[in-house]
Amino acid sequence: MSKILDRIVEQKLQDIAAAKRAVPHSQLQALIPSAPPVRGFVESLRSHHPMGLIAEVKRASPSAGLIREDFDPVEIATEYAANGAACLSVLTDEHFFQGSLEYLVAVRKSVEIPVLRKDFILDVYQIDEARVAGADAILLIAECLDDETLSRLYEHTHSLGMQALVEIYEPHNLERVLALSPPLIGVNNRNLQTFETRLEHCTDLRKSIPEEILVVGESGIHSHDDVLMLQNSGVHAILVGESLMRQQHVGQAVRTLLGTEN
Repeated sequence: MSKILDRIVEQKLQDIAAAKRAVPHSQLQALIPSAPPVRGFVESLRSHHPMGLIAEVKRASPSAGLIREDFDPVEIATEYAANGAACLSVLTDEHFFQGSLEYLVAVRKSVEIPVLRKDFILDVYQIDEARVAGADAILLIAECLDDETLSRLYEHTHSLGMQALVEIYEPHNLERVLALSPPLIGVNNRNLQTFETRLEHCTDLRKSIPEEILVVGESGIHSHDDVLMLQNSGVHAILVGESLMRQQHVGQAVRTLLGTEN
């Protein structure tokens, strides 16, 4: 892992321990039956052919710093949903991304489309947190998880009816992710060692992923030309945050990105 990823994981383990002290796991699990019903994340992406957009509600990042000062997660989410996003991604990491699980709760109540909890998921406790908050899907980052933990977290996610977007960067992680038989795989175009971004990283890896698996291109997607390049390479879903969040009118930015202005 990169040094920044090491720091994030170290902090996240401390956050999880603190959360468990505040709300014991048994108490959290008791809330799951009353959580909102799960909505189909993959199904929504597939229904938005030829390109399903996961639009991200994201205030800041370690590499970019503060991205949006006038940050209203519900307003942003409703604009995304009204203008063609298939799903939403909500950053819930507090220390490095200025996110919050409360943002996800508020967004889930305000939109009809599926919502993903984007965080550094290391423990089943966080998956249960996500379900109680109303998440329909979670992110699992292969680079952060060994084989046993990845499999256990993936299985637990599905046991709750949710879906997991399993993300990779390093090609050598593809085989271990394919062993899960996932319906979708995310490919991060950003090298976490150098922070260099290459869209071709996603298109190169797409060639090694079975055609029936939906591939989500992540990072470095700024224009409709980028979308078309990915689409023509067999990538039919994208996760976009920073380039949308920097625009004054995020709804218009979604339509421009997808080429649906008219």
